[in-house]
Amino acid sequence: MVQAIAVYCGSSAGTDAIYMEEARKLGILMAEQQITLVYGGSNVGCMGAVADGVLERGGKAIGVLPQKLKSVEIAHDSLTELHIVDTMHERKALMSNLADGFIALPGGTGTLEEWFEVFTWQQIGYHQKPCGLLNVNHYYDPIITLFDHMIEQGFVRPEFKELVLLEDQPEPLLNQLKHYQGKYINKWQ
Repeated sequence: MVQAIAVYCGSSAGTDAIYMEEARKLGILMAEQQITLVYGGSNVGCMGAVADGVLERGGKAIGVLPQKLKSVEIAHDSLTELHIVDTMHERKALMSNLADGFIALPGGTGTLEEWFEVFTWQQIGYHQKPCGLLNVNHYYDPIITLFDHMIEQGFVRPEFKELVLLEDQPEPLLNQLKHYQGKYINKWQ
């Protein structure tokens, strides 16, 4: 059962207002469905928008922010909980432990790195939690093309691409995460 979702997204707003709008919309839907937000703890960019959406509707928002980024990303001061950790490794581990599933909204290299890490953990059996991409404005189309290329070149098995939950709207993606039936695929068979 999905009670908390880690959301990875940009500390920037992006070039199109739709990124901030959909981040806030995801937060609102999470609060309305009583799903706790676990995220990077910032009040700027898409990170701030998703947290604000949750908090506007009285939901729970848990932030995890490394000390070094506290002044750069600007810690959100209205969160249900804010954990200040020493390193990015601690941030990612704590977010993973607190979450029952993972969503990446549009973001930069940090967003991709964090999401791909938990997705890789799913592939090798460290967890069986759902991993979704919110494909706002076709943002993740190149990633899907890259998956196809990796499959074609023999570096990723096709069944691993099927583990990626992909939607262009928040509500159907949340529904997929809520109804996900975890399954382990042996990577080495």
